[in-house]
Amino acid sequence: MVEVVIKVEVVYAAVDRQVLLTVTVPVGATVRDALLKSGLNSEFPELDLAGCPVGIFGKVIAEPAIRPVQAGDRLEIYRPLLADPKEVRRLRAAKAAEAKARNQ
Repeated sequence: MVEVVIKVEVVYAAVDRQVLLTVTVPVGATVRDALLKSGLNSEFPELDLAGCPVGIFGKVIAEPAIRPVQAGDRLEIYRPLLADPKEVRRLRAAKAAEAKARNQ
């Protein structure tokens, strides 16, 4: 019996470069299965494919170990944030207010 397979894309953006791969997986494979098959963990040793946050077309997947992939999905591996965006905006606003107060 012939196994039916589908193709999905796996993308990862490291600090210094981006990778886009096409991975062929059997129908019914999960998001984690496709990520592990991509082999990105050997190219990026710091990457924990079993526990990293992932999404499909920009939407975070809560349980990638049970979510099946569909043909044409783009699986995105997310890096942890280096800084909280809200905190960065707050600091920038405080700095701008301080500069404005000095110029008056």
